[in-house]
Amino acid sequence: MSTMTRWMDSPIGGLRIHVSADLVTAIDFGAAAPRSRRITHALLDRAQQELTEYFAGERTDFDLPLANDGTEFQKKVWAELRRIPYGETVSYADIARRLGYEPVISRAVGAANGANPIPIVVPCHRVIGSDGSLTGYAGGLERKKTLLDLEMPGLF
Repeated sequence: MSTMTRWMDSPIGGLRIHVSADLVTAIDFGAAAPRSRRITHALLDRAQQELTEYFAGERTDFDLPLANDGTEFQKKVWAELRRIPYGETVSYADIARRLGYEPVISRAVGAANGANPIPIVVPCHRVIGSDGSLTGYAGGLERKKTLLDLEMPGLF
């Protein structure tokens, strides 16, 4: 099945939403506005609407069908990310412990977090360093800070 995409503007810059086989497969940061016409597709419409509501502070949870393509470990980490409530943060070590691993596996958790293809909806931005600091984010630390400020004004 072919992949369809939609560009949208957001407070963290252009986003490109990808869907295939009626599943959201990816969200890319830093996407340039397209020069072509807008594709009409029900799931693209729904994903854009939910993201718009999130950025407006009107949505705290997403209800989209998501692809789950990754290693078994990545899938476990991504499922755990979806359990982090809106407005809360956890550390990489916390995620490791929740999954039944020793905290030393936190680097592997970080790598799986960084490989998350559906940021924002799968809230990898809610994972911070054990010392409470902002740490790496595939979309850049400024985007991570903006997302966390949206959910928890004044935290960072």
